[in-house]
Amino acid sequence: MVVSRKETPPNIDIYINDTKLQQRDQFKYLGALISSDGRDTTEIASRIAQSKTMFKRMKNVLTNPHMSIETRKRVLECYIEPILMYGCETWIVSKQTRGRLEETEMWFLRRIMRIPRTAKKPKRYSFK
Repeated sequence: MVVSRKETPPNIDIYINDTKLQQRDQFKYLGALISSDGRDTTEIASRIAQSKTMFKRMKNVLTNPHMSIETRKRVLECYIEPILMYGCETWIVSKQTRGRLEETEMWFLRRIMRIPRTAKKPKRYSFK
């Protein structure tokens, strides 16, 4: 794979034992998704999907009303957040990416506290 900012990366011919290797657009290396354009959007989307899948697997523990909210948050921090944030040191975080990560965090917290997505905070009026 060639990492390039150009829309179409240059074609590289690599042969091993007279067999030409295929050029790939993306591949997984040490658990991280690397794309040919060098952007992190596919990796971040993949991390969000993986963490939500793990949250759904642990739903019985994370939404258990007999556990305190603090304990459920600790479980979230120990088991789900590392999946979401793996490799984040190398990400280039834009405003849009930061928003997606914050939305995911709110998705987790709403489900832990059993708050429906349609629930809204009531407006507070101040009378001066």
